[in-house]
Amino acid sequence: MSSSPAPVLHYIFDPLCGWCYAAAPLLAASHLPGLELQWHAGGMLSGASRRTITPDWRAHVMPHDERIAALTGQPFGDAYFNGLLNQIGATLDSSPPIAAMLAAETMAGRGLEMLARAQTAHYVEGRQIATLGVLQSLASDLGLDAQAFVAEYQGALANAVVPHIQESREWLQASGGQGFPTFLLEYTEPASGARVGQRLDISPWLGNPAGWQAHLQHLLAAAPARA
Repeated sequence: MSSSPAPVLHYIFDPLCGWCYAAAPLLAASHLPGLELQWHAGGMLSGASRRTITPDWRAHVMPHDERIAALTGQPFGDAYFNGLLNQIGATLDSSPPIAAMLAAETMAGRGLEMLARAQTAHYVEGRQIATLGVLQSLASDLGLDAQAFVAEYQGALANAVVPHIQESREWLQASGGQGFPTFLLEYTEPASGARVGQRLDISPWLGNPAGWQAHLQHLLAAAPARA
């Protein structure tokens, strides 16, 4: 009997989404043997949806961030709350960090590591991750060649980000997800051999990555990748 494709966990998110930062420990716990991870960045604050920081924006996001911190234990730095969120007029744009992820993926298969580093830079260190200088510094933190990264980043920003965002939004619609983050487990249905998708509810597991990992392992055992 031939082997079917491995199960895939699709992660649909945005690098500037607070609840995606809340889910970061769950994503880290999703690296399991035999499970492929594919990421889809949805451009929540890209294009016409790009924002600038204003007092109203700070007032809008802070209660959500405080709830995330209380629920999950995820750290938010003073440099974020009282630094970045007070930088009135600073740009909030998802496209540059998405381009950085695409560049890191192309260079070294490290797109998700770039996401994690960018989230920490934003929410803990209060840095403007829509700026090339910051993203180049984050790439260096990952051990990527700075000049090669800039070339890949500029190419991704010019040519790859818009189609990637469009495809990600198609994944979100097809999954039936209502927003970011959305996790979709795709696997081979044993009886028919067809590929099927199961949207996963992460709300019971926020703040409990070990429980999430056990839940994933249970799902994978119940939906083996062999027809």
